[in-house]
Amino acid sequence: MKLSVIIPCYNERNTIRSLVDAVRRAPYDNKEIIIVDDGSTDGTKDVLCQEMAPVVAKILYHEKNQGKGAALKTGIHAATGDIILIQDADLEYDPMEYSNLLNPILQNQADVVFGSRFLGGKPHRVLYFWHRVGNGFLTLISNMFTNLNLTDMETCYKVFRREIIQGMQIEENGFGFEPEIVAKVSKTRCRIFEVGISYYGRTYQEGKKIGWKDGFHALYCIFKYNVFR
Repeated sequence: MKLSVIIPCYNERNTIRSLVDAVRRAPYDNKEIIIVDDGSTDGTKDVLCQEMAPVVAKILYHEKNQGKGAALKTGIHAATGDIILIQDADLEYDPMEYSNLLNPILQNQADVVFGSRFLGGKPHRVLYFWHRVGNGFLTLISNMFTNLNLTDMETCYKVFRREIIQGMQIEENGFGFEPEIVAKVSKTRCRIFEVGISYYGRTYQEGKKIGWKDGFHALYCIFKYNVFR
């Protein structure tokens, strides 16, 4: 089965080279790498044009920054693989764990797989207490409406059979993509698995972008896509 790796990218000049190298080394040979540059202004576009274009399948560009969800919509629409995996452009998530994420689908046990930073004994960088509290709260509220027992709703690593994610109308342009997709997946008959993953989080000084405003918007999206859709 062919794997499409979708990499939304915004101002990641310092990490995109290493990330793409890691994805190319990931233990799955039949894969296409699709990078979507979401209006970067720090020189990322130059790196993509000059260095990454020869070694990945596609690079797509947004003229202006629209948000992670918008970049993912562009990448998902362009994907041709049987399986679609979402990979952030930073180095917080390890592509060497693709095998664990893909196995439930390859063994025909799952249709959707979420990686969980809080499941199992994988390495996990110790950082922000209130981020952990917020993540747990949002996951709890989401689970109450979806009747799923996820441990990490906000995880980057989400893997889908292509027909499932391409068959969904994605509305959120920003980080609201996460609760929207979880809500919409929960309303299907998909078999959903969770797999423990490692997590090498960044500080804000190192480039982390999500903030408290995104948390409030995620809460709004939980209600929006579970109650009013």
